[in-house]
Amino acid sequence: MTIDDGDAEPRSREPGPGPVAVSEALAREVGSTDDGAAWLTRLPTLVDRARTRWGLRLGDPFPDGAAAWTAPARTRDGEDAVVKIVFPHEEAAGEATALRLWSGRGGPELIDHDPESWTLLLRRVRPGHGLEDDRALLERRPEDRLAVAGELLGLLHAAPPPPSGDSLVTLAAHAERLATLVRERAQRHGPALGADPGLVAEAASLLEELPATAGSAVVVHGDLNPGNVLADDSTGARTWVAIDPKPMVGDPAFDPWPLLTQVGEPFREESPTAVLRSRSRLVSATAGLDPARVAAWATARTVESALWRAAEQGDRTRAAEELSQARTWSRLAV
Repeated sequence: MTIDDGDAEPRSREPGPGPVAVSEALAREVGSTDDGAAWLTRLPTLVDRARTRWGLRLGDPFPDGAAAWTAPARTRDGEDAVVKIVFPHEEAAGEATALRLWSGRGGPELIDHDPESWTLLLRRVRPGHGLEDDRALLERRPEDRLAVAGELLGLLHAAPPPPSGDSLVTLAAHAERLATLVRERAQRHGPALGADPGLVAEAASLLEELPATAGSAVVVHGDLNPGNVLADDSTGARTWVAIDPKPMVGDPAFDPWPLLTQVGEPFREESPTAVLRSRSRLVSATAGLDPARVAAWATARTVESALWRAAEQGDRTRAAEELSQARTWSRLAV
């Protein structure tokens, strides 16, 4: 999901529930389950609820996003906004809490929140393109984009803890569930993938051990890939904000993995190990992290991702590639 996708102005719509356009990704991902299909049938009512609550003029929904319906809007006060109606799921339960903590300090401004309908009203981010779509940065080294992301991570991790009553899932509980899944999926899919039993065991152990040995606990983003880092020129100078969190409370070294894997295609380099070592140190220095812990989390998360891909998507080719990447990360986790 992006908060900004083009410059089309919101258009007035007739009051009351009516047909609602749904992106192919949202229909495919959410509509594939009974609960999701039922939610999609309620979506027109949820859209109308948001329109009425905030006096919105809504534009056509953004075409991307697989877990929420999002559209540009104008509030009754003329504010340039985005409405985001989230399909209820555990990973998104703390999104409003995290965005409230980060609002104006590394995240888009959260104007309001309707928790009953899982709906967020956000200040629109312009120009709103992702980190890997910035023309000026793409003319420079990947390390420059990672430096931007590292500074943003440091800002997010410096946020105060959630107020009492706004509890977030702990990273320790999440990682414990992942460790169980890693062991179960390895038994079913590991042999066909040629998975190294030692690497799988290492990943499961890291998922259990890393949360307990963290030197600090912060609100982690949980999914800080380059597409969730957006350009914001609202202050007159280019800054960057993080969107679509899957927030938890725990080890800040959990967060860099998607950035380090997806910025600049490090595994296509002649020496991925050397490239990742250098880039991990850069991000860690910028965000105040331990590069060995960053690599350890990357090892565990890459193995978990590979086994998830084999179990849920049946993609053995991509799963095997990720297991190979995990071996690279494991060499750096020392």
